[in-house]
Parts: sequence; structure tokens; C-alpha cells
Amino acid sequence: MATASLNSLCAVATPFFFLSDFEGKSLTCYPLDTLSDEDIEFSFHASGTPHASTLDKKPVDFETYKAKLDNVQEYIRCGETYLLNLTQPTPIKCTETLHTIYQKANAPFKIRFKNKFVCFSPEKFIEIIDDKIYTYPMKGTIDASLRDAEATILGDEKEMAEHLMVVDLLRNDLGIVASNIRVEKFRYIDRIKAGAKELLQVSSQISGQLENTWPTRIEEILRSLLPAGSISGTPKKRTVEIIKEIEGYERGYFTGVFGYFDGKNLYSAVSIRYIEQTSNGLVYKSGGGITIDSDAKKEYEELIDKIYIP
Repeated sequence: MATASLNSLCAVATPFFFLSDFEGKSLTCYPLDTLSDEDIEFSFHASGTPHASTLDKKPVDFETYKAKLDNVQEYIRCGETYLLNLTQPTPIKCTETLHTIYQKANAPFKIRFKNKFVCFSPEKFIEIIDDKIYTYPMKGTIDASLRDAEATILGDEKEMAEHLMVVDLLRNDLGIVASNIRVEKFRYIDRIKAGAKELLQVSSQISGQLENTWPTRIEEILRSLLPAGSISGTPKKRTVEIIKEIEGYERGYFTGVFGYFDGKNLYSAVSIRYIEQTSNGLVYKSGGGITIDSDAKKEYEELIDKIYIP
């Protein structure tokens, strides 16, 4: 059974799993020794077998997507947002169950939550290790097979501007809960298996110092940092309002976070690369960051490229 308080478990060093929706309104935790009863599976830094399944994708049509992106860019021109993560749901068909998809998915962070959704994320959210808090914004994606892909993504001015905005946002977020905020690594490359493709994704590492009493206020820390900056935008409050208006669907646990406390340190990931079981079948939710310089066709292709099982 889910517990009532993350703080109470963390304060007495009881290991637990936790899960939050996009906005941090539903933040739930489970002692690790109860997960089998709850039908929840998760793993961090473990790999699965290569996944051979193909997905039949039926994404939103380009004109509908472009109208939404144009709407976002109008808000940017008006100065109400500077960066917004625009996502859409894509109905898919797959012959495998959520349990089988979870078992086979080859991803650094993955979760199956009952018969509701499965997620195989490449992106960390926060880690708290020895009283230091770390976050790892991931922003900027390119097909690794393209000529000079790494130099292209790192040299792209639009991608640089987008990444800078996310790094600045997350520096400010960490400053709410920690001191001595530092960007320890800036714009390094992660290689991500995306079905038959390999993607390059650009990440940074930011750190801050917490007081050693942080376990007694872990719930407040998480709520202060949610929604995650890399999958919302900046300024965060107004951008989330615009997301709700434009996207036209409920994200739910997609782009929320999940993680665990091992009795001493805390680890978490952003809930992206996400398949949800609905009454009408499976839905894959994906998207990307939009700025004033975003090209609708490229962003649409990125949304579709991110629909895969690793």
C-alpha cells in the first residue's frame, strides 16, 4: 500500500520508490519491500535485451501539429514564454504487453506501473548523493547517422539557445532548495538507442549543496522542482498554463518523474519515452522543445523519431 509521507520514510532511512505526475500534484511513494504487492517494476542503470518489435504509429497530422507550434511561437513573440516543450499523444499498435515491453526495453531508467503505463527514459531528473543535489538537463537531439552529427548539434545556434535556457532554468530551480549552485559539465553528448536508430542527445550537469537535514523535507524539495524544467519550459508557471491550453490532452504521469531512495541517497528520472494503456488502446506520448527559431517540419520529425522501444 502507498505510504502517506515521503518525509516520514526518508527521515528514518526506509528505502522507498516514488512516482509523480507532470505537475507534482500526485506524488506517491511505496516502501521497496511492498512493490511486488503493488505490481510495480523499475530499474536504474540496467540493460535489457535488444528489442526487435516494430510499432505501427499514427501520429497527429503535420498541419494540426504545425498549428499548435505556430500558436506556441506566437506566445513567444508576445514574451509570455521563451521555451516550451510541446508534446502530443500518438496511438500505436504493438503485439506485446506492457510487462514484456518493460522486460525487453534497453534503457538506463525504466518503470512499469501496474497495467497503466511503461516508460524507458534516457534522462535523469535529480540525484542526491552525500548531501549534494545534481540535475542533468537533456535538450537537443540529432540522428547519429547524419554526417558530422556531433559537430552539427553542438554548433547549432537554435539548439545552443534552447539548451542555455534550460540550464539557466534548472540552475534557478536548484537555487530554491540548495546553495553553491554550479554547472559542472556543459553540453556533453549521450548516445541513445532509438529502435533501429541511434540518437545523440545533449546534456549538462548542475549541482548544489543541501543541508544534511534534507531527508526530513524531501517531499518539499521534489515539489519545488516540479514540473521538470527540461519538459516544461521557461518561465515555468506561465509556460505550463500555455502547455495545457495548446496541447489539448492530459499528460498525466508522462513527463512526471520516478525514482527511489536507498536509505541514504536518492535517484530519479524524467518519465519520457512513455507508453500508456488507455481504453482505446496504446498511446505513445512524445515531443520536444520549441523556441522562436524552431522549424515545424524538423520538430514534427523529432516527435515521431522519439516514438520507439529501445
